[in-house]
Amino acid sequence: MTVDFQFCSLIFFLFVTVSALGLEDLLSCESKSPAASGYRCDRNLQPLQCGTFAILRTNSFYSSLFNLSSYLGINRYVLGEANGFSADTEFLTIDQPLLIPLDCKCVGGFFEAELTKTTIKGESFYSIAQSLEGLTTCKAIKEKNPNITPFGLSEKLLLSIPLRCACLSPEEISPQTKLLVSYPVKQGDTIAALAIGFNTSAERIIATNHRLEGGSFRPESLSPASTLLIPLEGKPRLSLFTNSQQPDLGYPAASIASTKKHKRKSKMRMMGVYIAVAVVAFMSIVAFAAVFLFIQHKRKRDADLCKEADLELQKLSLSVRTTSEKKVSFEGSQNELDSQIIDATPHKLLVETYTIEEIKKATEDFDSSNLIEDSVFHGRISGKDLAIKKMETCNISKIDTGLFNDAIHHHPNIIRHLGTCVSESPDSFLVFEYAVNGSLKDWLHGGRAMKNRFIASCYCFLTWNQRLRICLDVATALQFMHHIMDPAYVHRNIKSRNIFLDEDFKAKVGNFGMARCVEDDVAKGYLAPEYLERGILTPSIDIFAFGVILLEVLSGQTPISSGNGKGEDETRLSDKIKVILESDNADELREWIDSALGDNYSFDAAVTLANLARACVEDEPSLRPNAGEIVEKLSRLVEELLEGEEQLITSESSCKPLFMAAATSTM
Repeated sequence: MTVDFQFCSLIFFLFVTVSALGLEDLLSCESKSPAASGYRCDRNLQPLQCGTFAILRTNSFYSSLFNLSSYLGINRYVLGEANGFSADTEFLTIDQPLLIPLDCKCVGGFFEAELTKTTIKGESFYSIAQSLEGLTTCKAIKEKNPNITPFGLSEKLLLSIPLRCACLSPEEISPQTKLLVSYPVKQGDTIAALAIGFNTSAERIIATNHRLEGGSFRPESLSPASTLLIPLEGKPRLSLFTNSQQPDLGYPAASIASTKKHKRKSKMRMMGVYIAVAVVAFMSIVAFAAVFLFIQHKRKRDADLCKEADLELQKLSLSVRTTSEKKVSFEGSQNELDSQIIDATPHKLLVETYTIEEIKKATEDFDSSNLIEDSVFHGRISGKDLAIKKMETCNISKIDTGLFNDAIHHHPNIIRHLGTCVSESPDSFLVFEYAVNGSLKDWLHGGRAMKNRFIASCYCFLTWNQRLRICLDVATALQFMHHIMDPAYVHRNIKSRNIFLDEDFKAKVGNFGMARCVEDDVAKGYLAPEYLERGILTPSIDIFAFGVILLEVLSGQTPISSGNGKGEDETRLSDKIKVILESDNADELREWIDSALGDNYSFDAAVTLANLARACVEDEPSLRPNAGEIVEKLSRLVEELLEGEEQLITSESSCKPLFMAAATSTM
């Protein structure tokens, strides 16, 4: 009896330990599992983008709409609508399943739905993966945020979180299967019970997961905190499987729960579990201690290196920041400059320092074929595409790159500053990430980058869906600058030329600290009257400029239209929209909207966007909405894109040659 007991305990201990280590390996930052990065995709065979859902059970981390909206960036109105409760609902029952609407994309060979998470001090990539119950992994988060240390995160750091999702190819869509829902497996789940709960078949669940996991899927070994794809014909009804029981359908093994035995075997099993958990916990503590000591050593080494950084790089952290209506000046003595740097929040400098020889080699000695526009060149360093901006050395210290230099201020909708070359010659250089699809100005009004690089006969324009999403991206960046940064940050140079588009047409704001606002008439079209007349510098001037961008997106026109040479004055878009809306003439508004869109847009949404733009360009600053209110309004417009016939949305533009051709500008 004793031998039998010891043998059974040993076998069970080994089984639980291996299972636990396998799960830990999947969520680990160093996981070798091919599933840790997500479900693979092929851009040539599958749609680039689709609307779908994930299921997230409320837990101690996310137990209210406030937590979900504040820390995961999920709009509470979108959540309320998807789950059938009021957006004013505050606290939710623990372990309540919630539908999370996802915009699933094929990025870098893997499907993902990106969320932007605001961190809590002290958490880690691993704990974030645990809190999301396996809808992402530590490795996947690390791959999306390569310059951020995975442990001991700072407060209010913004992370890109890739949730696991997948899209169906056109050939895979059928009346019974129109979308794939990401479901986090919990203790006790079985394929059979989930099939009944979701009103689908076990065979379809197994076939779908077997295909997307490359044949490695094993229905008999489901693990908690892993993800299962559920093929459905439409939006899931959570009431069908909430608190569902596991029926005995004779389906083979597909369960992580053990079947009930007599009391003695149950006790032996529990003893084995206790032993396994104790051993795994001990091993985890030892591993964590080793990692902690390694990180502390690395941080000390990095801190020593940072102390030797060039003074010019320290000057790059200067910025124009305001609190309330007061203008903050950073002009003064060197001692004052030093005090500003000492008082700043300490962080690791992430920019590279390049030599002039490296810059010349990257741009092929500034060959004209690499000129993007004005003083910006395309370059390649270590196989990576970069945008290299030439500047006068005497102006380099005036440039504000504070939003680029550290992890705390990294935002997915802000162009990243990657490096600097400060030389003794008249010219120095700033190095930025490369925006494959150029600037918003290029797409709305045409630009040198577009004319130089693409087919002359290509008639390129942005779709209505793309325009709305670009506006939301820019508003999200403004919300970060105005409401999350402390003190608030005023960009002063928001315009379509400084909005850049990556390969998925995600917008990123650039040209920080390079405001030369009165240098041309077009730039004046973005300036708020209180700044033009009295030089008042507040976040509201960025809102005014954003309103002008909304008008450009709607009309396809430049901020200022020149007169016809017959005595007609210039016309500002900010004035034109007021006349159109006050006329209450729908036909006049339709005629004013960009003709490139044809009839492929929602007129109701266009009216909403026009009214929002009108509010942003109010002459009185106090009447303009703030960035948070703008994000909320645009989020609802974008959410409507997923309704009706627009369930599957592609991120391709109406012009294939531009997307496939060489990349364009960033700065």
